Amino acid sequence: MSKMTVHSSRCRVQSPTASICIANYNGESLLVDCIESVFSQRGAPSFEVIVHDDASSDGSLELLRQRYPQVELLASAENVGFCVSNNRMVAHARGQYVLLLNNDAALYPDALATLIAAASTSPEPGILTLPQYDWETGALVDRGCLLDPFYNPVPNLDPGRIDVAYVIGACLFLRRSLWGELGGFPEWMESIAEDIYLCCLARLRGLSVRVTKTSGYRHRQGASFGGNRVGTNGLRTTYRRRRLSERNRTYALLIFTPTRLAWLLVCTHLGLLAAEGATLAFLRWDRRLLTDIYFPVFASFWRERNRLQGLRAGTQRARATTIGRFLSCFTPLPRKLVMLWRHGLPRVR
Repeated sequence: MSKMTVHSSRCRVQSPTASICIANYNGESLLVDCIESVFSQRGAPSFEVIVHDDASSDGSLELLRQRYPQVELLASAENVGFCVSNNRMVAHARGQYVLLLNNDAALYPDALATLIAAASTSPEPGILTLPQYDWETGALVDRGCLLDPFYNPVPNLDPGRIDVAYVIGACLFLRRSLWGELGGFPEWMESIAEDIYLCCLARLRGLSVRVTKTSGYRHRQGASFGGNRVGTNGLRTTYRRRRLSERNRTYALLIFTPTRLAWLLVCTHLGLLAAEGATLAFLRWDRRLLTDIYFPVFASFWRERNRLQGLRAGTQRARATTIGRFLSCFTPLPRKLVMLWRHGLPRVR
């Protein structure tokens, strides 16, 4: 277990209603915008701010200690990743609600009040998010996400739709007690798609996953992990991000898809991944696409097959919703085909 140092606030909030949890790694250039947006909230009840620094090598720790002494700082001696960072912060939190907020995101001034109002008036417990807007252009990115048959995210742009398949971990809000019931983020996933895991688990248990109609947050997409952004030269990503994304979505596909349809989809998905990897490696003339992304996906899926089947069995036994309701937030058209048509082949670096 990695060692962690806790720097408690000298003016710690008593009995906060919400805990804002910010995972940080080398985010010195991002933190000020993020934290200032939290302290600029209007109309919100009491809250505390917790930052987990994941062994940053830049000036993040010095910035936090000198400029924000009111922040609860959890400083890790080792880099433990996004899932562990968030699990640690929620375990340290005292608020009735928790908001997971990326260090590359910034809240609208009424964001926290909007989330708490939506949660307190919802007829059922669940997970919430805000509409996401691009940091540079201000354009709407999504209002939560749907999923395609292979668990690729499909941005929801419909202002009339509030029920979604999942919300991204950059801005994820729920009761702290519900986080405990769901078990938090699965640490064996490391990073990427842990939000899909948590939201699909909640939906299988009959809980809601929703987006608010108003307010929002701005997001520098991909700034904290690299990639995942469409630029002038098409979709950009990294070898590590793509490997984790493909692997973890394959895991989620098997664990959460109800009925025996899961096995047909998994076989189809793995076949398509093999074809995709071979085609991209040939067209890009890049062997690393196979050795660093696609081969490890197949290898890890084979190694973990027994554990995944066990997780699937337990998850499906605990299902408390209908198959139709669970699949109501899925779209039939594969997202990768849409992205290929719009932006061409992804650029991996």
